[in-house]
Amino acid sequence: MQKHIFLPTFLLLLLACEPQNALPDAAKLKQEIVDAEAAFAKMAADKGIAEAFYTFAAEDAVIKRQNDTLIMGRDGIRQYYSAPFYQSAKVDWKPDYVKVSSHGDLAYTYGKFTWTSQDSTGKVNEIKGIFHTVWQRQADGSWKYVWD
Repeated sequence: MQKHIFLPTFLLLLLACEPQNALPDAAKLKQEIVDAEAAFAKMAADKGIAEAFYTFAAEDAVIKRQNDTLIMGRDGIRQYYSAPFYQSAKVDWKPDYVKVSSHGDLAYTYGKFTWTSQDSTGKVNEIKGIFHTVWQRQADGSWKYVWD
């Protein structure tokens, strides 16, 4: 009789100890990134480029800008975008493509951006281009960019 109790109990314990490797919902993760990009762009429009790029940056984020200049870290990014030139600049973007890792901890986006600024004579300059952003899920569950 003990054999009959031992085997089912052993099997139940074995199944309970099996690692649960359920992958996150890909559609939900993709929507989280789309929402993060939209909130990032909205903050840039509402509160300025410096505040948005600081707020959405991971602590160790890096941005690459003109002449292959790398700006590293949240504080460096805020300082870079706090220059007078950027105070009146506007940037608008929306991802055309979003890909999230199967484990839900990294993602990347790319799409079109439009950058508008005024020179010292008041002439409005518009630059259009392609952006690429790498996102990383943070310990608190939020998404922050690590590369832009």
